[in-house]
Amino acid sequence: MKFSTITLLAVPVVTASFLCSYFLDITMGNAEQYLGLIAVVFIDGFFGIAAGIKREGFQTRKAVRVLQRAIGWILLLTVILMVEKGFAGTNWLSEAIIIPFIVLQLISALKNASMAGFIKAEELNKILDRIDNHKGSRK
Repeated sequence: MKFSTITLLAVPVVTASFLCSYFLDITMGNAEQYLGLIAVVFIDGFFGIAAGIKREGFQTRKAVRVLQRAIGWILLLTVILMVEKGFAGTNWLSEAIIIPFIVLQLISALKNASMAGFIKAEELNKILDRIDNHKGSRK
């Protein structure tokens, strides 16, 4: 059996087309989750870099960590969404795994914003007291 050049080229092109369309479907179907994740990572990174500049000057390795963290969480979210799509009854996975991360990143962003001087320490304490109001307020 003899294969033509067109047949040999068609297999990788069809495979790449399938993979691209599959990931396009996942990302566009869950664009809000991806955008929310990226926004939280970058706002925390922005305030963290600003706080770092204020304290010790700009450090490239710390700024690159923001991109590494964003890529890592995007890959993790993609894998979770693939599992959700492939297995019935697992629609809760992305919320259960990603939401705690987002909450921690938002609290980190508030702390970094305070350290950078965007939010006064008293205001941050009020915000944190409202989060944990069962513990009472600081005085």
